Amino acid sequence: MPISKRRAGRPPHSGRDAGATVQPPDAERYSHRTRRLSLPACPAVSSMVMSAVHSFQTDDARLGPVHRKVVAGERLNADDALALYGTGDILAVGWMANYVRERMHGDKTYFNVNRHLNPTNVCVAACRLCAFGRKKDTPGAYTMALEEAFETAATGYSEAVTEFHIVGGLHPDLPFQYFLDLISGLKRRFPQVHLKAFTMVEVAYLSKRAKLSIRETLEQLKAAGVDSLPGGGAEIFADRVRHIICDHKIDGDQWLDTAKLAHQIGLKSNATMLYGHVENDEDRVDHLLKLRALQDETHGFQTFIPLAFHPDNTPLQHLPKTSGMLDIKQIAVSRLVLDNFPHVKAYWQMMTAKIAQIALRFGADDIDGTVVEEKIYHDAGATTPQGMRRQDLVRLIREAGREPVERDTLYRPVTRTETSVTVAV
Repeated sequence: MPISKRRAGRPPHSGRDAGATVQPPDAERYSHRTRRLSLPACPAVSSMVMSAVHSFQTDDARLGPVHRKVVAGERLNADDALALYGTGDILAVGWMANYVRERMHGDKTYFNVNRHLNPTNVCVAACRLCAFGRKKDTPGAYTMALEEAFETAATGYSEAVTEFHIVGGLHPDLPFQYFLDLISGLKRRFPQVHLKAFTMVEVAYLSKRAKLSIRETLEQLKAAGVDSLPGGGAEIFADRVRHIICDHKIDGDQWLDTAKLAHQIGLKSNATMLYGHVENDEDRVDHLLKLRALQDETHGFQTFIPLAFHPDNTPLQHLPKTSGMLDIKQIAVSRLVLDNFPHVKAYWQMMTAKIAQIALRFGADDIDGTVVEEKIYHDAGATTPQGMRRQDLVRLIREAGREPVERDTLYRPVTRTETSVTVAV
């Protein structure tokens, strides 16, 4: 399917007359071109929009030094990140995040055609953040037999699907061999599909069940057919927070150690952060900096995915849902702090398609995929559809003024015709 290229719009700006203007010494280098638009007479707006080149603006003095680092390509520190979280000037933060996003990817926005598979929701943990897990004898608990899992994977499958995303609960009885057989069976039936399977939390749990080291567990999963790992289970690394929301899971250091081992044996992974519950700005910054430090060492992370907490049907349902402002700011801050992560994803299933579309102008370069039958966040009250058609994803991206690029899990371009699918390798 041919993809028409559209020129990027301008980065977000404040649109205010008042406020400090930070003009870099080389305006041509640091400014972005804009389209000329026919607007009603409004000097305060049209004088800025109609200009061929416009400058960064903010009325928050803390952002000036951050801006200078951003345009110079310098790394932000913890104080810079806290300033970004603390400001109310979301448009200035967005301008900077969009600057970095376009410096890295231009107009390109990535998506894939994928299917989620959750083989069991039975879980020994009792995380307060979770609405998905069940004890094995409670209503709603399920565990798929292998043939059922294969049939579920095949439901809605077509040659278009390039990825299975496989995660589930920490089952107290399933042997490690079940998961090896699940992966090898999927690989035999769908050899062209990339298997992105098992969070760091699941890997650590399976290693205990199998009485293997984590490295040995990862090596056996890779040999069975696991191609990469998703980034779930990271939540927030700070011990104070984990004791409240997920005290039955491995701690933050163990999550990072498991990711490091996966990267060392050649398995790429994603990384996540669950925000909008009991954490504070310092906890978020600590989380981002720990991920950045590990990425400096391993270069194994592909994508960072901020996940908005959905409190419905969890023990934390008294907490409010995240606001659109926080969702957008988290995307932007992530892009600015995680300078060594190739991609930042706006996960439309959790933040809604509309917010994810806006996030493409605030630092995100990926909008995830078609996601047939997502369960985990819908059990927690997500009201988005459980899947989205490929053409709808393309439309969302194009309406944001971006260029849709279908990818596989490793971000290799996917080219389609009416009769074939080709992955660039």
